[in-house]
Amino acid sequence: MGYEPVRWGILSTAHINRLVIPPAHESPKVDLLGVASRDQRRAEEYAGEWGIPRSYGTYEELLQDRDIEAIYNPLPNSMHVEWSLRALEAGKHVLVEKPLTRRAADAEELFDAAERADLLVMEAFMYRHNPQTAKLVELVEGGAIGTLQNIRVVFGFSLYDDENVRLRSDVEGGALMDVGSYCVNSSRLLGGEPERVYGEQVLGSTGVDVRFHGTLRFPSGVVSQFDCGFRMPTRDELEATGDQGLLFLDDPFHCREPVIELRRDGGTELIEFEPVDSYRLELENLSDAIRGESKPLLGREDALAQARTIEALYRSAESAQPVRL
Repeated sequence: MGYEPVRWGILSTAHINRLVIPPAHESPKVDLLGVASRDQRRAEEYAGEWGIPRSYGTYEELLQDRDIEAIYNPLPNSMHVEWSLRALEAGKHVLVEKPLTRRAADAEELFDAAERADLLVMEAFMYRHNPQTAKLVELVEGGAIGTLQNIRVVFGFSLYDDENVRLRSDVEGGALMDVGSYCVNSSRLLGGEPERVYGEQVLGSTGVDVRFHGTLRFPSGVVSQFDCGFRMPTRDELEATGDQGLLFLDDPFHCREPVIELRRDGGTELIEFEPVDSYRLELENLSDAIRGESKPLLGREDALAQARTIEALYRSAESAQPVRL
């Protein structure tokens, strides 16, 4: 018997859907069956525009559709846990857009609910599924740059529309919760789990951090420093430095032009990759896990550690003191 595609639904007509819907349609492992909005006409128009068979005028209506097996949740940050819990209660697996939450207790509640229901939840860090990221980890762990010493990550762009969800305090926006979550996640991927963090935030007129600067200290002695924000030119870089060389990525998260620069005393080696769609790989990974073909790349342990680190960074920024985890 062949592979039966997993039947997916999308909660909301969020802007990020434009990156998820095309690879969902292209994948033989994904059957994108429905999309929900809070307005029936909007849902119908959106479904017609994107070639999605079913539309729903409420999120609840989508969750009540027994044909839907899995939900992609791209709602604003403050709604991630609530609607993921509702999806689990309705018997659906959940791919929830990053960051899952800024509170470790909420992440624990969500994964507890998933385990009780024998369902899967995965935090949607799409770059983690890309071959470029896997190779980066392989090079660091394989000693290509010797012993890892420090990590530097930057991610930011210009954003001045106060109505954008990223700048709204009522839905838990902010630079750390947006681009900064990638900086934290990639630092943890290479360094492990931090023992101490320090954060500095610059608040904008809407009350959220428009810039965030963080330092993560790991038990091994590795230190990661990152900055992220909405008041800067577009920039995203990752650099991992060891005692024998360094690895530099100019496109670590979008992976549109994937290449790793391995710099040592003898010169620079370019490690190039064929571009692949990280969103498709993400959808297919969870679909495979739902069908029992593999395990989710990202699970409970990673999501809880991510939330604990973000929570600690915000506590540090608010108290102007380092915070131990």
